[in-house]
Amino acid sequence: MKNNTFTNIHFVGIGGIGMSALAQLLAHDGVIVTGSDRSAGPTTELLESKGIHVHIGQRAENVTDAADAVVYSDAVVEGSEGYPERLRARELGIPEFSYFQMLGKVSEGKRTVAVAGTHGKTTTTGMLAKILIDAGTSPTVIVGSITKDFGSNYVAGDSDLFVVEACEYRDHLLELSPEVLVITNLEWDHTDWFPSIEAMQETFHKAARAVPQHGAIITNPNDPIIAAVLSDALAPIIDYTIEPSYDLKLTGHFNVQNARAAAAAARFASPKATADVIETSLAAFSGTWRRFEYKGKTANGALIYDDYAHHPTAVRETIKMLRMQTRGKVYVAFHPHLFSRTRDLFNDFAVAFENADKVFIAPIYAAREVDDGSVSSEKLAAAIRARGVDATALDFAAIEKAFAEASPGDAVMTMGAGDIYKVAEAIVKK
Repeated sequence: MKNNTFTNIHFVGIGGIGMSALAQLLAHDGVIVTGSDRSAGPTTELLESKGIHVHIGQRAENVTDAADAVVYSDAVVEGSEGYPERLRARELGIPEFSYFQMLGKVSEGKRTVAVAGTHGKTTTTGMLAKILIDAGTSPTVIVGSITKDFGSNYVAGDSDLFVVEACEYRDHLLELSPEVLVITNLEWDHTDWFPSIEAMQETFHKAARAVPQHGAIITNPNDPIIAAVLSDALAPIIDYTIEPSYDLKLTGHFNVQNARAAAAAARFASPKATADVIETSLAAFSGTWRRFEYKGKTANGALIYDDYAHHPTAVRETIKMLRMQTRGKVYVAFHPHLFSRTRDLFNDFAVAFENADKVFIAPIYAAREVDDGSVSSEKLAAAIRARGVDATALDFAAIEKAFAEASPGDAVMTMGAGDIYKVAEAIVKK
């Protein structure tokens, strides 16, 4: 393997969108890769198609002494299904690395372009990757979703350009050493790690200050929350908002902003990313899995969409865009992600659904957390109803039945960072 001596790596939680991309990268570099996850899905199927074996079901015996490293996702914590595998690694003396620790290792010595921020990271990363690929620069790419243009969340490249979607959670962004840092926007999120927006700003401040003088920070410096993190940056600041408005297949003002950020980053990263290449590439970009993705129609003829939105701002803007495209009623099934996020941003969530006609709140997706009883889907549904929107707390099976009420001309959308997308797939008319 390039950059270190590991030859056999086991992934705990390999079905995670970033984990599965990193697994593909390491396998491409000649590492023997195995992994496990609690259930099969699009990413595990993608890995199997590329010859990477995935154990469905997380058991200690999945980890053997053949592995010389174990990589784990943030969801694999004490009490989780995958934790016995981490304990087994310790018994065998196998070193453990978080996803971003290993990503930092494999990106060493490369010209890393890291895309960070609260909203739009995935789409911006996909757009940027497509521009650079179309420009002939052959970057290696890791995106936080399966990108339709590549049919994967990973692209193998031949150059030293490394395009990666970064994340600020648990300060993971600081594991990377980007030459180019893209900050799309900033709002308080990951509330289980950042007690305030100021704490989150400090992480971005450290990241911005670490970008070298010969690099660049691509962002909106006029945003006061972002301006505060740029105070003593060594690298030049490039304002992506002065980029033109590009013609896109994707709708929504936020995608216009994503395209501008991608264009500005591509222009700095490579002289081959000319204005013509950027314009043509962005016009052809088809989007990514779970980002305002059209899935089909229900048996009654209602349109079905799915989206990854899990922060109040993203929820609000996505529903607003759906409303603009729909002549009938808008039905939304929202899968809250994390008790902490739902609790700490509760009031913002309560008003985020104002453009929907009917809202169904699925049980909160716990991921790495334990329910402390402070918040629930029922409480959130009640808060949404108090603001005049028809909202009910339902499980997945009941949501499927409720969506059956939608008529031709209506639109239904599943939304959230959990596995609510399975409801959208289940109701598509075959």
